[in-house]
Amino acid sequence: MKQVKNIIIGFGKGGKTLAKYLAGQGEEVLVIEKSAQMYGGTCINIACLPSKRLIIEAAEGTEFVDAVGGKNKMTAFLRNKNYHMLADEPSVTVLDGTAKFTGSHAVSVLTKNGQREDFTGERIFINTGSLPVILPVPGLKSSKFLLDSTAAMNQQELPKRLLIIGAGYIGLEFAAMFAKYGSKVTVLEHNQVFLPREDEDIAALIKKDLEDLGVKFILGADLKGVADGEAEVSLTYELAGQAKVIKGDRVLAATGRKANTAGLDLEKAGIQVDERGNIKVDDQLKTTAKNVWALGDVKGGLQFTPISLDDFRIIKDQLHGSGQRRVSDRKVLPYSVFIDPALSAVGLNEKSAKQAGKNYQLFKLPVAAIPKARVAKDPRGLFKALVDPETGLILGATLYGIESYELINQIALAMRAGLPYTVLRDAYYTHPTMSEAFNDLFK
Repeated sequence: MKQVKNIIIGFGKGGKTLAKYLAGQGEEVLVIEKSAQMYGGTCINIACLPSKRLIIEAAEGTEFVDAVGGKNKMTAFLRNKNYHMLADEPSVTVLDGTAKFTGSHAVSVLTKNGQREDFTGERIFINTGSLPVILPVPGLKSSKFLLDSTAAMNQQELPKRLLIIGAGYIGLEFAAMFAKYGSKVTVLEHNQVFLPREDEDIAALIKKDLEDLGVKFILGADLKGVADGEAEVSLTYELAGQAKVIKGDRVLAATGRKANTAGLDLEKAGIQVDERGNIKVDDQLKTTAKNVWALGDVKGGLQFTPISLDDFRIIKDQLHGSGQRRVSDRKVLPYSVFIDPALSAVGLNEKSAKQAGKNYQLFKLPVAAIPKARVAKDPRGLFKALVDPETGLILGATLYGIESYELINQIALAMRAGLPYTVLRDAYYTHPTMSEAFNDLFK
């Protein structure tokens, strides 16, 4: 059994950044990755970057098969770059294989050539990410027409009729993308309310714009079963007490993700999980086992690449810093959904502010009133911001419109810095840009 100072299970954003940092400190690091197709983690291989590449290609009118080929070249380049970023470090070993715990600080790895290697680690970091959730609907998991988000981006031909289960953010991104490529897209959602966490005016605009792209929504659909035919798949569902059937070429499950911990044998290391299977961590990402941390999606919570990167910062601060950084420090977390146009948000919206009993002043601006939107020929959308009437501090914003994924970071920065909304209102911006919308939004 070989002893290693640092063992990192999973080649994700947080883990790879930690490995690179520790190597820079001259420390020995073993990085264990189950799949050579996942060097660099979920984001660059099967999530953020490839999906956004396909979304951009769709907007530019690229044929689907050509877009998939270009996406594959990009991810192969990034995988290779990430692999060598670590493997070329003298103190880092990248080992392909499946890891499981055999004791408190003992890990066994079954390598690709069928060999077993055993290690003990002074410190162990779990960064194994998450997996798609497949609902327990009869016939769904066994369907030969079933796609998850990864398979959907690797199809050799465009599905003519795509059925999407779930109208969450992932489902909507794929709905918009495939509709632009030319698929007839139908989204089935169990909830009767579309985007229930968003304000009603924002949700209504998003639904209309997606419908204008050709996306059909079936809300309140209670999925009962999936049956394969020779060349198509049938979904049986109940709507308002009536049984209905819809047919398609492929069915995409977009119903969330779960922690990827199966087979790790966490209990042998004394590592506890919560009721949803996420690894339990404290405010500094420590698990219930001494000197074992979890970072990224595997610990639950928001599944964003920047979260995983900040998890690295928290651990780095413990190992070679003041030890002051905490998960609870993350109070301002912007996000974007790359539909058409993009939806971006941070902090409170009207719905959540009312639920919290928070007093607020509302600012609204139609995107059509922004000169740059007219120049870009896309005046769709609405910008909204909430401000504390006593302090002038920004409580949150929802930006639905082009380039919102850039603008939301400016608002988030102002919120983190404790700047009043008037700083954005009175700032000097280049013209014509979307940023200058803040002059009018906060007027």
